[in-house]
Amino acid sequence: MRTQFCIYGEPRGKERPKFSTVCGHVTARTPENTVLYENLVKTEYRIQSGVRFADDAMLSVRIFAFLSVPRSASQKKHLAMIDRLIRPTRKPDFDNIGKVICDALNGIAYRDDAQIVDALVRKFYSDTPRVIVEISDIPYEQ
Repeated sequence: MRTQFCIYGEPRGKERPKFSTVCGHVTARTPENTVLYENLVKTEYRIQSGVRFADDAMLSVRIFAFLSVPRSASQKKHLAMIDRLIRPTRKPDFDNIGKVICDALNGIAYRDDAQIVDALVRKFYSDTPRVIVEISDIPYEQ
């Protein structure tokens, strides 16, 4: 089985948790921007796909993040970025992009992101910022 969906808007990475001390106890909370983006990922997945993979499935995830071209880029540089001759080396980091997507789909597309045994995250520039996510199960071979 295979599914694909798209999240329009600037790709975001998973932010570090925020820690605070209340009455001598340390508590951690997820930053609001991360919670909002994870909810967007869940909503788009449910609308565009909604497929639930088996609880024992081995999964492959491919994430293609298209970041907006910086406004300061010259026309020549802009074209090189769109033609994928220049790739993003700025934030968000590839691992944080993958983490926010995979964590958001826990319990929605699959039981747990521990089922993901193969992953790929690629970053590109585009005039239409978005993230394309492909999830497929890997057949069991004896």
